[in-house]
Amino acid sequence: MELKVFFTIFTVIFIAELGDKTQLATMLFAADKDVSKVLIFCAASVALVLTSAIGVLAGSLLSAYISEQVLSYIAGVGFVVIGVYILYQV
Repeated sequence: MELKVFFTIFTVIFIAELGDKTQLATMLFAADKDVSKVLIFCAASVALVLTSAIGVLAGSLLSAYISEQVLSYIAGVGFVVIGVYILYQV
């Protein structure tokens, strides 16, 4: 069961991160010939790990006060609002 959860989380986050602003910014830094690609990879990796840690911590803290179902609804509405906002920006 743990492996199934791991791959579900991995797949969702991997797809969500493809082509987003973070990846584009990392590509921009990597285009600089004077900067080490290993340094860019390490810095970007640490940044992503820290933002994920903040997400896990925030989710854990919120779940102590708000039910999982309510958090799911809030996240769903948030994604819809962001999607609608992006559509109207084009």
